[in-house]
Amino acid sequence: MPFNMYQLFFLTFIIHIIDTFAYSVRLNSVKSGLFALSTTFFNLFYLISLIAHTLQAPLIGGLMDSSLSQSIDPLPSIRKVLWIASAGTFLGIILTPTFLKNFFRAVNNLERTGSVSTVVIDALKFRSIRRVLENITLPSKEMINRLPYHKIPVDLIVLNVLVTGVYTIGVMAAYYAASLVVAQHRLAASASAGIINTAANIIFMLFIDPKSSIITDQALRGYRPYADVKALVVMLMSAKLIGTLLGQLFLIPVANVIAAIYK
Repeated sequence: MPFNMYQLFFLTFIIHIIDTFAYSVRLNSVKSGLFALSTTFFNLFYLISLIAHTLQAPLIGGLMDSSLSQSIDPLPSIRKVLWIASAGTFLGIILTPTFLKNFFRAVNNLERTGSVSTVVIDALKFRSIRRVLENITLPSKEMINRLPYHKIPVDLIVLNVLVTGVYTIGVMAAYYAASLVVAQHRLAASASAGIINTAANIIFMLFIDPKSSIITDQALRGYRPYADVKALVVMLMSAKLIGTLLGQLFLIPVANVIAAIYK
């Protein structure tokens, strides 16, 4: 396996861990009441994810170039990347309590110091890293079972499953479609990744994020219990995990649709 495959695995893993943590920021916002600071501080993590996304696409392109030049089917390697996406999401879910505990502490430090760089430097110190490792907290089965899932709209969760599935395979489906068309259309087919991901983001921003934000804001103002936001976050995370798994099924049909457009 080429070394760049390991780079691709690592970047995909990081992207999906951070994307999973993003859901949990709602919990910190409600618990601490520091919505703006929580969002601002998490943007640092989002920046890491954005950089990883930027580096991921060329690596996928390199995978396709290598496969085409050697007349090798890239599909098995692409499916491995999708499994890594699911693994990153699953680990993100497992580490969410640990992340929230440390994120809460970091946001409070940010409010006290007013300096992002100070908080980041402090987080990188050996004592801070050791404290994180010594206080790893796993999700409580009892707490998860008691949450009021019936209060969360089912259509919101189903839509998140579909959007996540499409978003997960967007770049890979477009590049795989490039291998199914003649050489003169390969660049156009691979560029379709932007269209797919933009469409997924638009659906998320129009139909998923507003409803999720309403539930979060209602809890923040005391109109709903904190448990409702917990239920929302657990269901959104679960939907994301299911979506990454469904990406395995979406990959070929989406790639065939893209390829059909350019044939």
